[in-house]
Amino acid sequence: MTLDDIDRRILRVLQKQGRISNADLSDKVGLSPSACHRRVQRLEDEGILRDYVALLDARKIGLPTTVFVEIRLQGQADDILDSFEAEVKRVPEVLECHLMTGTADYLLKVVVDSTEDFARIHRQHLSRLPGVQQMQTSFALRTVFKTTALPV
Repeated sequence: MTLDDIDRRILRVLQKQGRISNADLSDKVGLSPSACHRRVQRLEDEGILRDYVALLDARKIGLPTTVFVEIRLQGQADDILDSFEAEVKRVPEVLECHLMTGTADYLLKVVVDSTEDFARIHRQHLSRLPGVQQMQTSFALRTVFKTTALPV
Protein backbone atom coordinates (compact mmCIF):
# COMPACT_ATOMS: atom_id res chain seq x y z
CA MET A 1 0.00 0.00 0.00
CA THR A 2 1.28 3.45 -0.91
CA LEU A 3 0.87 6.14 1.74
CA ASP A 4 0.09 9.66 0.59
CA ASP A 5 0.52 12.89 2.59
CA ILE A 6 -2.95 12.65 4.14
CA ASP A 7 -2.33 9.06 5.28
CA ARG A 8 0.95 10.18 6.85
CA ARG A 9 -0.76 13.10 8.63
CA ILE A 10 -3.39 10.73 10.00
CA LEU A 11 -0.71 8.33 11.23
CA ARG A 12 1.32 11.12 12.87
CA VAL A 13 -1.73 12.38 14.76
CA LEU A 14 -2.94 8.93 15.83
CA GLN A 15 0.52 7.96 17.11
CA LYS A 16 0.42 10.91 19.49
CA GLN A 17 -3.34 10.99 20.22
CA GLY A 18 -4.81 7.52 19.81
CA ARG A 19 -8.07 8.47 21.50
CA ILE A 20 -8.80 11.49 19.32
CA SER A 21 -12.35 11.60 17.94
CA ASN A 22 -12.84 11.15 14.23
CA ALA A 23 -14.28 14.69 14.04
CA ASP A 24 -11.15 16.19 15.65
CA LEU A 25 -8.85 14.00 13.55
CA SER A 26 -10.59 15.07 10.36
CA ASP A 27 -10.14 18.75 11.37
CA LYS A 28 -6.43 18.23 12.04
CA VAL A 29 -5.74 16.50 8.73
CA GLY A 30 -8.07 18.59 6.56
CA LEU A 31 -10.62 15.97 5.51
CA SER A 32 -14.34 15.53 5.94
CA PRO A 33 -15.24 13.19 8.83
CA SER A 34 -16.53 10.47 6.46
CA ALA A 35 -13.41 10.58 4.25
CA CYS A 36 -11.20 10.53 7.32
CA HIS A 37 -13.06 7.54 8.73
CA ARG A 38 -12.65 5.66 5.43
CA ARG A 39 -8.90 6.40 5.43
CA VAL A 40 -8.46 5.20 9.02
CA GLN A 41 -10.49 2.06 8.24
CA ARG A 42 -8.30 1.35 5.21
CA LEU A 43 -5.11 1.84 7.28
CA GLU A 44 -6.50 -0.61 9.86
CA ASP A 45 -7.55 -3.14 7.19
CA GLU A 46 -4.07 -3.00 5.62
CA GLY A 47 -2.47 -3.64 9.02
CA ILE A 48 -0.58 -0.33 9.04
CA LEU A 49 -2.65 0.79 12.03
CA ARG A 50 -2.16 -2.33 14.10
CA ASP A 51 -3.34 -1.60 17.65
CA TYR A 52 -4.57 1.16 19.93
CA VAL A 53 -2.95 1.03 23.36
CA ALA A 54 -2.58 2.99 26.58
CA LEU A 55 1.02 3.88 27.41
CA LEU A 56 1.82 3.73 31.10
CA ASP A 57 4.41 5.67 33.09
CA ALA A 58 6.69 2.88 34.33
CA ARG A 59 7.95 4.96 37.26
CA LYS A 60 4.45 5.73 38.51
CA ILE A 61 3.49 2.07 38.54
CA GLY A 62 6.62 1.01 40.41
CA LEU A 63 8.89 -0.11 37.56
CA PRO A 64 11.51 2.66 37.46
CA THR A 65 14.49 0.56 36.33
CA THR A 66 15.18 -0.36 32.71
CA VAL A 67 17.70 -3.09 32.03
CA PHE A 68 19.17 -4.14 28.70
CA VAL A 69 20.36 -7.74 28.55
CA GLU A 70 22.58 -9.12 25.80
CA ILE A 71 22.25 -12.88 25.49
CA ARG A 72 24.54 -15.24 23.67
CA LEU A 73 23.16 -18.70 22.95
CA GLN A 74 24.98 -22.03 22.73
CA GLY A 75 24.25 -22.19 19.01
CA GLN A 76 22.27 -20.77 16.13
CA ALA A 77 20.31 -23.88 15.13
CA ASP A 78 16.63 -23.21 14.40
CA ASP A 79 15.44 -25.37 17.28
CA ILE A 80 17.59 -23.42 19.77
CA LEU A 81 16.39 -20.06 18.44
CA ASP A 82 12.75 -21.20 18.33
CA SER A 83 12.87 -22.58 21.89
CA PHE A 84 14.49 -19.43 23.24
CA GLU A 85 11.99 -17.14 21.48
CA ALA A 86 8.99 -19.14 22.65
CA GLU A 87 10.11 -19.05 26.29
CA VAL A 88 11.32 -15.43 26.48
CA LYS A 89 7.84 -14.28 25.44
CA ARG A 90 6.55 -15.77 28.69
CA VAL A 91 8.60 -13.46 30.95
CA PRO A 92 6.28 -10.49 31.64
CA GLU A 93 9.08 -8.09 32.58
CA VAL A 94 10.66 -8.47 29.12
CA LEU A 95 9.19 -5.69 26.98
CA GLU A 96 11.25 -6.28 23.85
CA CYS A 97 13.38 -9.06 22.40
CA HIS A 98 15.49 -8.51 19.29
CA LEU A 99 17.52 -11.06 17.30
CA MET A 100 20.84 -9.31 16.72
CA THR A 101 23.97 -9.34 14.63
CA GLY A 102 27.32 -8.96 16.36
CA THR A 103 28.49 -10.58 19.58
CA ALA A 104 25.06 -11.01 21.17
CA ASP A 105 22.38 -13.22 19.68
CA TYR A 106 19.52 -11.37 21.41
CA LEU A 107 18.99 -8.02 23.09
CA LEU A 108 16.23 -7.79 25.70
CA LYS A 109 14.64 -4.72 27.23
CA VAL A 110 13.46 -5.48 30.75
CA VAL A 111 11.65 -3.33 33.33
CA VAL A 112 11.94 -3.96 37.07
CA ASP A 113 11.34 -2.20 40.36
CA SER A 114 14.94 -2.55 41.64
CA THR A 115 18.28 -4.27 41.18
CA GLU A 116 17.08 -6.92 43.62
CA ASP A 117 14.01 -7.50 41.48
CA PHE A 118 16.24 -7.90 38.43
CA ALA A 119 18.40 -10.40 40.33
CA ARG A 120 15.26 -12.45 41.00
CA ILE A 121 14.17 -12.31 37.34
CA HIS A 122 17.69 -13.20 36.24
CA ARG A 123 17.84 -16.18 38.58
CA GLN A 124 14.29 -17.46 38.08
CA HIS A 125 13.72 -16.72 34.41
CA LEU A 126 16.53 -15.38 32.24
CA SER A 127 19.24 -17.84 33.25
CA ARG A 128 16.78 -20.71 32.68
CA LEU A 129 15.88 -19.75 29.13
CA PRO A 130 16.74 -22.52 26.64
CA GLY A 131 20.19 -22.36 25.08
CA VAL A 132 21.56 -19.45 27.12
CA GLN A 133 25.36 -19.55 27.26
CA GLN A 134 26.21 -16.04 28.42
CA MET A 135 24.47 -12.82 29.49
CA GLN A 136 25.69 -9.27 29.79
CA THR A 137 23.51 -6.78 31.62
CA SER A 138 23.44 -2.98 31.42
CA PHE A 139 21.26 -0.79 33.65
CA ALA A 140 19.93 2.43 32.16
CA LEU A 141 20.89 5.36 34.40
CA ARG A 142 18.38 7.77 32.86
CA THR A 143 16.05 7.79 29.89
CA VAL A 144 16.94 10.82 27.80
CA PHE A 145 13.90 10.43 25.56
CA LYS A 146 11.51 7.69 24.58
CA THR A 147 8.86 7.53 21.89
CA THR A 148 6.65 4.97 20.25
CA ALA A 149 5.95 7.24 17.25
CA LEU A 150 7.49 6.04 14.01
CA PRO A 151 8.78 8.72 11.60
CA VAL A 152 6.08 8.75 8.91
